[in-house]
Parts: sequence; C-alpha cells; structure tokens
Amino acid sequence: MSIEFILLSIGAYLLGSVPAAYLAARWYRGIDIRKHGTGKVGAANVLSSAAKWLAIPVAVFDIGKGALTVWIAQLLGLGAAAQVTVGIITIVGHNWPVFLRFQGGRGIFTTLGVVTMLSPWLGLIILVTPYLFAPLRLVAFGVFLDLAAMPMLGWFFSQPLGIEERLPVTLGLIAMMLLGLSKRVIAPRTPLSQSLHPLELFFNRLLFDRDIRDRKAWIRWKS
Repeated sequence: MSIEFILLSIGAYLLGSVPAAYLAARWYRGIDIRKHGTGKVGAANVLSSAAKWLAIPVAVFDIGKGALTVWIAQLLGLGAAAQVTVGIITIVGHNWPVFLRFQGGRGIFTTLGVVTMLSPWLGLIILVTPYLFAPLRLVAFGVFLDLAAMPMLGWFFSQPLGIEERLPVTLGLIAMMLLGLSKRVIAPRTPLSQSLHPLELFFNRLLFDRDIRDRKAWIRWKS
C-alpha cells in the first residue's frame, strides 16, 4: 500500500464529507436541511426545501468530488482496484460525513461522479435512467434500478462500456450499490410508519426511498 494511496484515501473521505447541500441551505435560507423536505442532505432536497437554482451547483459539487478523487488516482497511475476504493471512500464520506456527525445523504450524485470516471458510458446511463421516470414522479425508483443494474452492466457489458478491468470494477459497483441501498433501508421508523408491516416498510424504502407510498404526505410530514 503506497503512501500516495493512503493520503488520497484520507483526502477522499474528507472531501466526501463536505456537505454541500447542508451548507447551501444554511447559507440561502438559514435552515438545517435535515429537518426539512425529505430530510436528506442532497441536491434533490435542496430543490424542494431551499431553491431550485441552488440544487444545480450542489449536484455539480457532489458529482465533482466523486469524479475528482478517482481522476487523481488515475493521474497517480493507481490501478483500477485502487481507483474504485478511493471512489468508494469518497461516497462513504458523503454518506457518513465527519462534519455532520456522520449523518449524510444517499451519495447518488457522488456515485455518479465515481462511475463516470471509471466508465463514461455507464455514467451516462445512470444519469439518464432516473429522469425517464420523472413524469411519473418516480425518480427514486429509477435510482433504485440504476443501483441494482450497475454491477450487472459492469460485468456483462464491460467491453462496450470501456471497462478494461472487469472484476475490480464490478466488485466496486456492487459495493456502491450496497452503500446506496443500505442508506435507504437502515433508519429509525418515523411516526408515519409505526403501523406498517416491516416488509412493507422495507420495500417502500428500497423502491421509493420513503416510509410510505404517499409522496405528498411524506414530504408534508418532513416539512
């Protein structure tokens, strides 16, 4: 294990921990974004809780920090396994940031930045797919499909997607999928879901990233 990899890993976690959504909402509206909208520390909640225009720079920052760390690993000549590891550490920083007492977001845009640097074509696929469901207000379901499909796409379509080292990249995509999905399902119950069967709660969170099916009621309650 090289000193470059160790230092880059530390830097990746700290950069990942920078909560752009939290800082933007605090600056623009003086609010703690974790107590508004969906309660997530991410660009989508900035869109609904702070300002639509503000969500764009937040999303760009979150994508950029994932892409930057992998790009630096590539510049240092680190192999695919090291690049993937550094990217995952950045996502971990976003999801469990030291600056917010380890209460972060879902890491979806940061994952997009990491994946794009590993395979631009795969990055394009996971960028576009969720927004195909936007007219149905099911973007979160599209994100679920992205996370679930990434490892299979990386393994079975490695050549068309420009992935040269299939095994380490696919293993990394599996880890990213587990990080994203685990952030959805592992959380204390809210008052709205106290009466739900655990299996129903699990699938609501897994597929729709909320405790109940009613999206409007969920957002009103979080607000």
